[in-house]
Amino acid sequence: MQVSELLMGCVLVALGATVGTPARFFVSGVIARRFGETFPWGTLVVNVSGCLIMGGVAAFAKAHDLSAGSAAWLLAATGFLGSYTTVSSFALQTRALVSDGEHRPAIGYILLSLVLCLAAVGGGFAAGHLAFAGSGW
Repeated sequence: MQVSELLMGCVLVALGATVGTPARFFVSGVIARRFGETFPWGTLVVNVSGCLIMGGVAAFAKAHDLSAGSAAWLLAATGFLGSYTTVSSFALQTRALVSDGEHRPAIGYILLSLVLCLAAVGGGFAAGHLAFAGSGW
């Protein structure tokens, strides 16, 4: 990979992250204010919606034979979704629930996150496949 390609990749990732990070802040904040912060609903919504979008992006990439180094992937998946999804926050908040003795909510949060995010990726991929396969995009 040439230096110019590497630099362009960095620019695309940074542009995606410039949108993904404020989107994460906004969505998780709206959900937390609406439903409270006792349970990390905001993070859960961000993770599930990010997984849904990731499924669609993956379907688009597959339908168009895009590699992980393509401009579209670097912008959307690596940049936007890499800064939008919050698996690190998930881990920290799960640890906090366990540390506070909230074992059942912690287990519930882990299970909800795992099941909903896996289902969302599958749903996003299926929807993206229907939308993008043979669409000419």
